[in-house]
This record gives sequence, C-alpha cells and structure tokens, in this order.
Amino acid sequence: MYSIRVESWFSSAHNLRGYKGKCEALHGHNWKVEVVTAQDSLDKIGMVADFKYVKAALHTILVKLDHAYLNNIPYFKKVNPTSENIARYIYEAIARKVRGVKSVTVWENTTSSATYEE
Repeated sequence: MYSIRVESWFSSAHNLRGYKGKCEALHGHNWKVEVVTAQDSLDKIGMVADFKYVKAALHTILVKLDHAYLNNIPYFKKVNPTSENIARYIYEAIARKVRGVKSVTVWENTTSSATYEE
C-alpha cells in the first residue's frame, strides 16, 4: 500500500452546543488539516496522486471554512462542529473529488486532533 499526505490550514470560530465548559462559548482555532490518500498500486508515472491536485481539491473545501463561523455553515447547523465532525465533513467533501482518500485529521491545536476514516 502506498500513501501520500498533504497538509493545509484554515482559521475559524465555533461553539459547541450542549458542551458544559469553555468550548460552549464562541472561540476560534487555527486548524491544521491532514489528508492521507492511499492506493495499492501507483499510476503509470509512479504516483498515488498528484500532490498539486490533492492540495487544490482541499483548498476548494477549506476556503469555505476559512474565517467562517462554522455554526452558520448549513452542515453544522444540524451537526455539532466538533473536531471529529469537522474531520468527517472534510473527508466526505474531498472523497468526492480525490480517489483513494484514506483519512482526514483535523488539529485544533498542536496537541489535540481528531481523525475520520471509512
């Protein structure tokens, strides 16, 4: 199995509904996003996927989240914008654009992350 990993970032605000603690209040993060794409074999030129293509696809998703209040995004009006749910949101969006997405990890700070994979 071969895999590649790309990273990007976005900044946004959110608050967690139903949470008892500081995160119940409006607050923000500088999110780091890591996408892993995997394939059993390489394409005809020896790649899992073109880094440039994966980064561009990820950018089209993150631009909608960057400097946004996540709770106002339609998906997150019904789904609590936890790190876990943000990872799933990005996974589902990029999997429609890129073949072989294995996982998406979202880091809300340097020590805490959540990963979604199917």
